[in-house]
Amino acid sequence: MFKHIKGIIWDWNGTLLDDAGLAVETMNEMLAQRNLPELSIDHYKQVFTFPVKDYYQKIGFDFNLEPFEIPAREFIVRYNELVNDCQLHPDSVSILKHFKFSGFRQFILSAMKQDTLDHCLSHYQINHFFEQVSGLDDHYAVSKTENGHRLIAGLDMDSSQLILIGDTVHDYEVASELGCQCVLVANGHQSKTVLQQTGALVIDQLSQLLI
Repeated sequence: MFKHIKGIIWDWNGTLLDDAGLAVETMNEMLAQRNLPELSIDHYKQVFTFPVKDYYQKIGFDFNLEPFEIPAREFIVRYNELVNDCQLHPDSVSILKHFKFSGFRQFILSAMKQDTLDHCLSHYQINHFFEQVSGLDDHYAVSKTENGHRLIAGLDMDSSQLILIGDTVHDYEVASELGCQCVLVANGHQSKTVLQQTGALVIDQLSQLLI
C-alpha cells in the first residue's frame, strides 16, 4: 500500500476526527425546526455527498424557501459549539505517530474552515504531526481540489509519491484530480457500500493501514 510513498495527505472530518454522530445530531435539530424528517446515522451515510448543497437538497431543504447559505451557516455555528466534545477515531494518534517515526511526511487537506481546523488540531494536540495544514477559506465546503494542487506545488515530491486517506467519495475524486493514490476508511461520513463504488481500496478502520 505504501510502496514508493513518501507523504500522506489526511482528510480530517470523519477520517481522523469521529464527528459523523455530531453531524447527524446537528442536522436533525435543523430538520426538526423545519418539520422535515430526521436522519438515522445509516441513512446519513448513504445520502451525504459533496458539494454539501446537494446533500441538503436530498434531505428536504427547499432553497426556494431559504437560500442555502442560511442553513449552511446555521449548521456550522451549531457544529462548532460542540466539535471539541468529539473524539478522535481509535488509533488516530498511534497511526500518526507510526507514520511520523517511519519517516513519512504528513499533511492535512480539509473542507473545514482554516481557523476552525487549526483550533481543532491544537485542541486535540496533534498539530505537531503535520508539516502543512490546508483548510478552506469559507464555511461552504465546496471542494478541496484547488487547495490540494497548491499544497503539492509547494512540495519537492511528485503526486505519485503521495497517498490521500479520506472517508468520502469526494476524497477519492480529489486524489484522482491530484494524481495521488487513495485509501478510503469506512467509519466516517459515507458508508462502505458507497465508498466501494469508487473502486478505491476501502478499509474499515485506521488500524488496517498497518497490515
